[in-house]
Amino acid sequence: MRSGNGLAVLLIAFGALLILGKLGIFGFLMGLLIPILIVGLGVMAWRNGNRFLGGVIGLIGGLMLLGKLSFLFVWAAAIALIFFGVSMIRRRAGTRV
Repeated sequence: MRSGNGLAVLLIAFGALLILGKLGIFGFLMGLLIPILIVGLGVMAWRNGNRFLGGVIGLIGGLMLLGKLSFLFVWAAAIALIFFGVSMIRRRAGTRV
């Protein structure tokens, strides 16, 4: 394989993943792939010395990723509230004995 073919193979694989995502296969993963790639582009720009552009691109990708993963924060908050409530009940039950 020639040295320039690696990028071509990567682009072909990425295009195939996009098509599979549009067909409903790997739908959720494809929704995460684009924000992760944007964050990666921001990191690459940051490391290449263009800190402003890298920061802006990374921030945009991070916000997109945060929107995609927001359901995890809701789950974490719900679980934390349940554990906090249970610990309050246990603490009150322990002081009455």
